[in-house]
Amino acid sequence: MIDQNVLALMKNYILSSVITLLTATLTAQSSKSKTIPAAQRILNVDFNKTAGTLNKFFNHCVGAGRANEGLRADWQQQLAYVKKECGFQYIRMHGLLTDDMAVYKEDSKGNPEYNYMYVDVLFDFLHSIGMKPFVELGFMPNALASGPQTIFWWRGNVTPPKDYNKWAALIKNITEHFTERYGPDEVKTWYFEIWNEPNLTPGFWTGTQQEYFKLYQYAAAAIKAVNKDYRVGGPATAGAAWESEMIEYCHNNKVPLDFISTHAYGVKQGYLDEYGNTGTILDANPLSVSGDVLQSRKEIAASSMPNLELHYTEWSASYTPSDPIHDSYHEAAYVLQKLKQVGNASNSMSYWVFTDIFEEAGPRFTPFHGGFGMLSTQGINKPVFYAYQFLNKLGDIALNNTDTASWICKDATGNIQALVWDYTYTHPGDTVNNQQYYIRDLPSMPKGKLKVQISNVPEGYYALEVYKVGYRSNDAYSTYLSMGKPAQLTKQQVVQIKSQNDGAAFMKEMVEIKKGTAFSKELELRENDVYLLQLVKL
Repeated sequence: MIDQNVLALMKNYILSSVITLLTATLTAQSSKSKTIPAAQRILNVDFNKTAGTLNKFFNHCVGAGRANEGLRADWQQQLAYVKKECGFQYIRMHGLLTDDMAVYKEDSKGNPEYNYMYVDVLFDFLHSIGMKPFVELGFMPNALASGPQTIFWWRGNVTPPKDYNKWAALIKNITEHFTERYGPDEVKTWYFEIWNEPNLTPGFWTGTQQEYFKLYQYAAAAIKAVNKDYRVGGPATAGAAWESEMIEYCHNNKVPLDFISTHAYGVKQGYLDEYGNTGTILDANPLSVSGDVLQSRKEIAASSMPNLELHYTEWSASYTPSDPIHDSYHEAAYVLQKLKQVGNASNSMSYWVFTDIFEEAGPRFTPFHGGFGMLSTQGINKPVFYAYQFLNKLGDIALNNTDTASWICKDATGNIQALVWDYTYTHPGDTVNNQQYYIRDLPSMPKGKLKVQISNVPEGYYALEVYKVGYRSNDAYSTYLSMGKPAQLTKQQVVQIKSQNDGAAFMKEMVEIKKGTAFSKELELRENDVYLLQLVKL
């Protein structure tokens, strides 16, 4: 006899499946049919053969633009949503010490005055939603700066301190404040990272490498003077630079160093384009980004401090806030491909950033402008958001799997999750910029059949749900294009884009696994499609 609860669930799934099938049929009838090649890709895994605990480095940390933006209600609402759906534990942002956070000034006699009211509002909010700060200490308060040079619309001062002892006193004081407010046991779980991309001179740092090392030394000593167990690191460079030099300097001078941090992006050309005026080209190298991470781990392993943690505190396909690949469905598959290639080489990979509420170039004027965010300014989910949401749905136990573009996992209750994607480099090459290519409507070509087979699944009834990201599947930018790319979205248009790209399962079925049979599901696969299959035991 079938349990009545199971029977009710079966009825619901059958009804849902019929509706889904009818919708798919009508959609197919209204579009051109394409000839799908024969089965090309088969995943075979065994439910009983595990590879150990899944390393969830992918949602350890996420980025945000600047600290002051974190005082906004819409920013906070979006972060709470992203935390809930994607599971991020830490957040890193610029500008904690910049004047718009009102941290530091001096009286008429040159004596320092400290104020943490805005910082407290921000950090209290982070703790209220279960997140921790990955504390980037920068930029220089103007009253402490040695020069007037700034970066970004919001004018972060990028000069060395006029007085290194006052710099150290500020860092010690704010660390003491954190300790008093949150307790040493909590602050021990944080990370303190000194500055941002000091190798990009004069953009982010007007000093030399040696002056950065001096800045780091004073800050690290100040933090450790409060508590020797607090974690401090750097150099937070662009392009995996200065890692060996940083380790050598700290080792030779007995300077504390708990982790190496650096950044990588997947496009050709420079590393700084604060106003998005320079064209970019997605690198065709299969190991762009991930190759940097693997090399960083090798450099650390070969150094005098081989056990240092490695944190990529910024990464994405592109380093400019005006690159339409960030809005494209291609970004979802790209991100998954790079994370899979990284493996266990990095302790975290902090995607830059979670929201388009991001004002390095000033407030943006159009809803889809190639912004870094997983969400648009209006809170519309981009395809890359779903890549991270799918990752967060994976169980804690990874199954043995030789496929290089998938994770298949299970949880302690026997539910199964299969995250599978195709990554295909479709960019036409060096003669075309991303800014010309990814703004187009880019239909994906068929790649054949995808078959997921899992043997030795315990017998019983399961609810199967299948989710998808790809061309015109949870692809908000394509919906926006179909609207004619309005310069401003009405409230109704925002609702329409969200409702058409809401991440709901496109397929629901009841599955009975009988003794001695395997679970098997076949799907159509296109370029840069991403699938999540969830089998929930009833």
